[in-house]
Amino acid sequence: MRAETCVSFSCGNERLQRVYDTAEEKCRGNLKRFGGDLVLVEGGGYEKIWLETQPMGGEMYALRNLKAAENNIRLFMRHQREDGRLPGSIQCVGGVAEPQFNKYQGFCFPFPALNLYYLLGEDKDYLRELEACLRRFDECLWRTRDSNGDGLLESFCVYDTGEDLALRYGDAPCWWAEDTPPEGFQVVPMASMDVMSWSYAARDTLSRISRIFQDGQAEAWEKKARAVARAIREKLWDESRGACYDRDKNGNVIDILCHNTLRCMYWGSLSPEMAGRFVRDHLLNPKEFWTPLPLPSVSVSDPAFRNAPENNWSGQPEGLTYQRAILALENYGYHSLVTELGKKLIHSISENGYRFCQQFDPFTGRPSLVHAQTHQPVAEGSGEPVQDAYGPTLLATLEYIAHRYGIHPHLGRVWFSLGSGEKYEYEAVFYGRRYSIKSNGRQAEINLNGKPLGTYPCGQRIITDAEGKALSAVRIEQPESEKT
Repeated sequence: MRAETCVSFSCGNERLQRVYDTAEEKCRGNLKRFGGDLVLVEGGGYEKIWLETQPMGGEMYALRNLKAAENNIRLFMRHQREDGRLPGSIQCVGGVAEPQFNKYQGFCFPFPALNLYYLLGEDKDYLRELEACLRRFDECLWRTRDSNGDGLLESFCVYDTGEDLALRYGDAPCWWAEDTPPEGFQVVPMASMDVMSWSYAARDTLSRISRIFQDGQAEAWEKKARAVARAIREKLWDESRGACYDRDKNGNVIDILCHNTLRCMYWGSLSPEMAGRFVRDHLLNPKEFWTPLPLPSVSVSDPAFRNAPENNWSGQPEGLTYQRAILALENYGYHSLVTELGKKLIHSISENGYRFCQQFDPFTGRPSLVHAQTHQPVAEGSGEPVQDAYGPTLLATLEYIAHRYGIHPHLGRVWFSLGSGEKYEYEAVFYGRRYSIKSNGRQAEINLNGKPLGTYPCGQRIITDAEGKALSAVRIEQPESEKT
């Protein structure tokens, strides 16, 4: 039976309420028809669905429009090639959805696709389709992206990992449609922590699916996933510096401290010890990634950092990085850091005209103003149409609110997040049930179908099963003595 969904939030903080309501309104403008299918496009002047953003974005929007969320994932599976390659993006031309295979464009797909399985009422036919999709994709990666046989998967072009203008790519082409490596370039084919992590995520998710089906294959997939993680640690991780680094076509380390180790955390390919080193030594370092507005794409102390306002992955914090950081940090237990990042992002948005742009200045927190279509920098008050309603920033904002003051579906479980300091109510319908929170800022009551499940002190997250049975609790707010 298909479950329906909806969500609502109200609070006494007028600025926070306005951020939420504005994000809700602007998200609705990103709903588009691709032929007969309703989808959620990236927005902010980007009218396609990309593999790096929109399966994840659709799943984050599922409590508001479950059908769009489903289509954002099914369209990629539907257009998967016979050889297993997924389109990097899908556009709509003349009412017809057209897949594009001229780049991989990231792979924020396995987790949202699996989470959607539970929101769709545990549809086993959907799950078998997903299983086949992930298996074929992983096979395609290893057949085509280990061109020198060294056990490291490669990026062939800048847009494979979606890092427009990233300096570490050197003279690499933006696009590359072939499954044979480009020749004559300085850096590519590049051994990539991202592409390796795609394989890890696919295999890890296949092991989870196997456990659902109880088909006896879970341990084999776990072993394959561990082999990828081991290769990342042995060949791309620098123990002395506590971060991952890609390698160029000659095997030389590309010595640029970029945020991509955090991306690996999104896919779960690092050990807890590796993740802890990166978070402690780099992510929380105010001279590197913990700037006044955190998460620049490259450490601000690295010579390759560029504080460029256009879509440029050599510098400014991106809405997409904020979107991915939620799962990345929660994968490794950094729940209170998610709260801190959300506070900083929401403050920046509310202080700067409730504009949801793609990039922000890491030192001032101000949105980087670019033209709505060309994405080139424009001046405030120029009269030019300015980018707004950028989907990853919108959805990240709504998710940070949900992960601090709301209710979140997570692989068949329910996360009740009881943030302190605000009087609020939050309600969400999924799994065929109605869940709610009513909080006075100090204590919060959680409910299932109108019946109280318990009252708890704020500052924590209560995790239950779908029926409301309490399973565990985690802190989502740092003690004052631990705040950075």
